[in-house]
Amino acid sequence: MFMQPLDSHRLLTVANLSMALGVLLLLLGIAGAYVFDDHLLLGAVVASHALVILGPTALKIGYVMRLLAQRQLALVA
Repeated sequence: MFMQPLDSHRLLTVANLSMALGVLLLLLGIAGAYVFDDHLLLGAVVASHALVILGPTALKIGYVMRLLAQRQLALVA
């Protein structure tokens, strides 16, 4: 019923993946919203602008998760 807490190494891996995904989403959003906007449909441009917001959000959440994992690893070691 309750979720078990992630161990520190697994949390660090998830955090790194989240940060990489955030950077990728940000770059895709910038490319779609500002570079290729003349070639895309309006819905795709709107989605690209949303990625410009969602990418850094995932990056920040991943960074906080990474800080938590590193703190847990330092307390265990």
